[in-house]
Amino acid sequence: MLLFGTESLTSRPLSKSLKIKIYRIIILSVVLYRCETWSLILREERKLRYFENNVLRRIFGLRRDEVTGDWRRFHNKKLNDLYCLPNIVRVIKSRRMRWAGHVARMAEKRGVYRVLVKTRRERHHWGYLGVDGWIVIGWISRMWDVGMWTGLEWPRIKKVGGRF
Repeated sequence: MLLFGTESLTSRPLSKSLKIKIYRIIILSVVLYRCETWSLILREERKLRYFENNVLRRIFGLRRDEVTGDWRRFHNKKLNDLYCLPNIVRVIKSRRMRWAGHVARMAEKRGVYRVLVKTRRERHHWGYLGVDGWIVIGWISRMWDVGMWTGLEWPRIKKVGGRF
């Protein structure tokens, strides 16, 4: 009987290639749902890498040390060599880049396009946003991190004379 849980990843009758397919198709699709809009900080990237390494250790199991004969876990570098596919953080970044391409090709009337790709000459339609409005726009640009990897220019909060 095929189980879809931690038992399926440690099951001996299942081949490693089938376990990797289970991980990529079932587990990653659930974990990475809507990851295109995530803004990852380094701590979250580490947690995702830790999760992925845990799953890969379950898939590849233990190895026997040639010198001492003891059973040992695989190190992260060896796991990455055995997995041969992009790690979870790279998958997230590539999906974000693909999503940015979709946004760039959207119609100008769409809300996502208006927030992310507004050009300088169209910004006067926003009117005066005030300090709170620019803080919200700045927060969106930092949280979505879109400006950094698409080359889009974002409105910045200017501090003049100690005031916004």
